[in-house]
Amino acid sequence: MSPGGLDWLSKFLTSSIGRKLVMSLTGLFLISFLVVHLVGNLQLLAGDGGDAFNAYAYFMTHNPVIKTVSYLLYFGILLHAVQGWLLWRKNRTSRGAQGYKVKVTRSVGTNANAASNMGWLGTIIFIFIALHMYQFWLQMKMGNTAYVEVDGQQVKDLYSLVVTAFASPVYVAIYVISMIVIGMHLIHGFWSAFQTLGLNHRKYTPLIRGLGAVISIAIPAGFAVIPIVMYGQHMGWW
Repeated sequence: MSPGGLDWLSKFLTSSIGRKLVMSLTGLFLISFLVVHLVGNLQLLAGDGGDAFNAYAYFMTHNPVIKTVSYLLYFGILLHAVQGWLLWRKNRTSRGAQGYKVKVTRSVGTNANAASNMGWLGTIIFIFIALHMYQFWLQMKMGNTAYVEVDGQQVKDLYSLVVTAFASPVYVAIYVISMIVIGMHLIHGFWSAFQTLGLNHRKYTPLIRGLGAVISIAIPAGFAVIPIVMYGQHMGWW
């Protein structure tokens, strides 16, 4: 690419439209990851003493394709967070400069309020991700896990690490509340991503909004039920 092309690309990606485009693409990518991650995490409830989950975790950490995608995931999370924060700050600055001189319609105001809350919701989610990575990913990397045999192979016992974490009512509460926040983030972010990409249409927008509502409820609920069930097992409730 020529220097002129690079300069144009740099200006576009740092513009409001470019940042919204990056937010939309990374957001949809992260939603697809959440679906895959949820399917894997549901192995925690298989009732086999952790064999299915440990086998899944071993596959995810040793498959070269998955490992490559994981690096893209880390980059996507950071890029999504940074671009979102920059857009949020710019929007807040713009609203502060305009004050209340411009009267907006009720629908526009509602969307504006939802968009303004995305910054706070995203900040909470980012803090949760950092805590989540420390609790599980970092502990695994530091070798703070035992090994168990699964299908004749020695693998890290990440299942026991999760059981220990979800034996804490504080961590379970933090996890469940964070899932509620993620749901609130998704319900606005999903349809707005399609809107930014120009894929909204009067005929299809209700379908997109409906799908977004299902996703924003089903994914967080699926994640939230895992610590609740595991904590209940720890307490002997069932």
